[in-house]
Formats: sequence, C-alpha cells, structure tokens
Amino acid sequence: MIISYVQARPLLEARRRGLVEVETSLDLGRGMTSAILDDVGAHFSTGECLSWPHIEEISQVEVKCFVLRDGYLEAVQAFSPVTNRLISLLPTQGAPSMLLAGFVMHRIKDIDPMQHAQRMLATLAPITGEVLDTTTGLGYISLLAARSAAHVTTIELDPSVAEIARLNPWSQELFSAANITRHLGDAYELVPFLSDERFDRILHDPPTLKLAGELYSGAFYRELYRVLKRGGRLFHYVGDPESKASGSTTLGVIRRLQEAAFSHVIRRPEAYGVVALK
Repeated sequence: MIISYVQARPLLEARRRGLVEVETSLDLGRGMTSAILDDVGAHFSTGECLSWPHIEEISQVEVKCFVLRDGYLEAVQAFSPVTNRLISLLPTQGAPSMLLAGFVMHRIKDIDPMQHAQRMLATLAPITGEVLDTTTGLGYISLLAARSAAHVTTIELDPSVAEIARLNPWSQELFSAANITRHLGDAYELVPFLSDERFDRILHDPPTLKLAGELYSGAFYRELYRVLKRGGRLFHYVGDPESKASGSTTLGVIRRLQEAAFSHVIRRPEAYGVVALK
C-alpha cells in the first residue's frame, strides 16, 4: 500500500460528509479499491487499515508518498551513498515524479511524468528496433518504449533510485518486461563500451546541467553518435524552452550535438528538448 495526500484528502472529506464506503487507490492511482470508513480509520478490501491520524499526517505532506509497514508510516525515500543526496517519490495527480536533492526530476505542471514521457517518445516515432535510455530514473521512458521496440537498454547511475523505482507502482513493467535490459552504473562510463551503430533510437533525459554536467558534454555526445545507427534519431531533454536557463542550455546542447556530427538538430518545445539525426 502506497498512498499520498492525493488519496488521503478525499478520505478525510468523505469522513467529514459522513460517508461509510468510498472508492480509493492504494497504488497512487493505478487501480481502485473500496474502503469502509468508521471511527478507527479506512478499512480496505485488501484487509489493510489506515488510521485517521495516519491519514491526517499523509494529507499534510505534498512532497512525499507513504507506505504502511507493520503499523508504522514510512516515507518512500532513500539517502544515496553514491550522490550523498536524498531521493524521494513525489506525488502528482497521475504517475509520481522523483525529488533528487530538492530538484524535481520530471515535468509536473499541467502534465504528469508518464504523459511527458509519451511526448518525448512521440518526437522519435515510430519507436522500433533497439532503443537506448541513458538515464532510467523511474523508468517511464523505458517501459513505454518497450511496448513497441524490439529491445530497450536502460542505464541508471544510482542504486537508491532503482530502489525507489521498485517501490513505485507505476514503474513495475520496468522490472517485468522481458525486452528491457537494465544496467546499473554511470552512463558516461558505460556508453563507451556499447557497440557501434547498435541503436535505432536514443532517449537522453539527464538531470540538470548542475547535477550531471558530463552528460551534456561534447565527449558524451560523440559516444551517443557512435552507438546510433545511420538514420537513427536522438531525443535530448533540455527543459522549459520559455525559461532563461533552459534557453542558454539549449543553445549549448545544439552546438555540441552539431560538433559531434549530428545533423538536423531541431527544437521540440512540446517535449522540452531537441531531436537530432545521424
């Protein structure tokens, strides 16, 4: 059972209105289940119960998701020994995002992270053949790409991020799809060991320039060019094209992609990034 304020607040409102039975979600909105409300709390059809004090506590926190273990409420978070940063699952009205050292790892304004992953993939449609996802995160790009691609290779730097993804109900296909191969390590170090012209599509959705500057470097772009097939395409997430910071970052990204021999580097503002062709 993993819930957030998105589920907790309607339960409190239902209690205030005197309702006895409601529909809610115990997996951050992926599915629905019934709950019986009484003076103790919400009793779910799964046999679990969440007390009103716990529900009230969850309802007051908008930046964390919670799991109930052995009667104790725990935030879905981890401190990474790799980056020395706190990582937590961030609730939205749809698929959750992730907070890394206070930075939100997905678009969440007027869109949820899964919807944005679909927009990024749409820039490279059709998604077929071999796909590389350079930064797994919660795995939304990989699991969506795997629905039509022959195979997806995805790389995650941080085992703590992988731990959070395993707890996320929206990430489960990442661990169950037979055509997804997950690698744990630094993409900057692992991509050079991938074979030439292996991939038909590359999705590059790195953390911010401040957190992962090497993934924006000309050296890394040259490696991405090398592993991409002739006629293949790369999508590179940059950020909000309307923001001053992303605007300057985009100019640098375009220049370095072109210097790495990519052609037809085109801005795709609807997906907050650029597409480049080999």
